[in-house]
Amino acid sequence: MKINAFADVSLRALMVLAAVPGGELLTTQNIADAVGTPYNHVSKAMAKLRIMGLIEVVRGRAGGSRLSHAGRTATVGQILRELDTRSDPAECVAPSGNCPLINECHLRGALARAREAFYRELDAVVIADLPGSRQMAPVFSMIGLRPGL
Repeated sequence: MKINAFADVSLRALMVLAAVPGGELLTTQNIADAVGTPYNHVSKAMAKLRIMGLIEVVRGRAGGSRLSHAGRTATVGQILRELDTRSDPAECVAPSGNCPLINECHLRGALARAREAFYRELDAVVIADLPGSRQMAPVFSMIGLRPGL
């Protein structure tokens, strides 16, 4: 199953924040550089993650973001359910009108169950468990963070 680009950026930002030890703060620019995504996209994702309570934001010159307790314990399944903006997994409703088969369609239900099975499988994956230090060391070096992070 494919996730939307916004959810992808959000998950990657959370992984970067999860890899930072000791509650260190990262700027949105650091995160954008780390995930190779334009600042504006990451900024929107960070705003949504803050609303969801997954990150804490410290304002000011030495500010930045870090995972909240809820962010450390959140699962990928929980996060994707909230970030999935599609109401209809089959996209049976179009600007030109509904599919003529919509009333008796069994595909929509099957796709909805498949999507939920996908999320249920990801309910076992905790955000804080995803990034490894060997995986993140080159990323942190690339964005100019000290090697100890």
